[in-house]
Amino acid sequence: MSTAPLSAPSIDPEEVAYFERLAHRWWDTEGPFWPLHRLNAFRVDYIRRHLCAALDRDPNAERPFADLRILDIGCGGGILSESMARLGAQVTGIDITEKNLQVARMHAQWSELEIDYRLASVEQLAEDEAGFDVVLNMEVVEHVEHLPDFLADCARLVQPGGLMVVSSINRTPAAWVMAILGAEYILRWLPRGTHHYRKLVRPAEVAHGLGAGYRLIHETGVRVNPFNRAFGYTRWKGVNYMMVWQRRAD
Repeated sequence: MSTAPLSAPSIDPEEVAYFERLAHRWWDTEGPFWPLHRLNAFRVDYIRRHLCAALDRDPNAERPFADLRILDIGCGGGILSESMARLGAQVTGIDITEKNLQVARMHAQWSELEIDYRLASVEQLAEDEAGFDVVLNMEVVEHVEHLPDFLADCARLVQPGGLMVVSSINRTPAAWVMAILGAEYILRWLPRGTHHYRKLVRPAEVAHGLGAGYRLIHETGVRVNPFNRAFGYTRWKGVNYMMVWQRRAD
């Protein structure tokens, strides 16, 4: 597998450099990615419930995702990919940072999990492969350039009838106050510069990018309690949100 730097319209070199600097900290639950570890348990429960409901599977089964081909876009150090593999899925994780993938591969080997990690952009994968049952687009869209083209390529990767799960931060003044000013500069839950307001994504922009070939089957806002650092659901999607989309049958 090539380790040469990737080049694609959606890739922002500054974002790549940022995550390269932090790659060795992915599995440090008390390090800079601790919010992602806490969020992961919350979002895995959401993914499990809504995928099982849409695909008529038992959410209480030990491996409810058995035989599902799941793509984890922007897999980072593999936190979400490993959770999906433990639920029985055949997981492909892609990232544009080789250092992230090195960490992910080592941790998967240590965890005795088989996960197909690839240094690849969405644009590249959309040219070579399609037909995933599920595509996970979690905390990714707010880091890309040329969002409509990126989402169009993501949309091509889902087989007809398959699902895409998207989570992101809304582009609202409240999100700037809470997710950037509050989380990065006041509470210091995240390193400064993790998010940029101009890149935050409104739910309507996700819908537009996926196009008429997709229908929304569930959405929810996500809140975090600053005192106990616990995540919960809310009807208000003004800051964080999660959405489940289904590709219409051709």
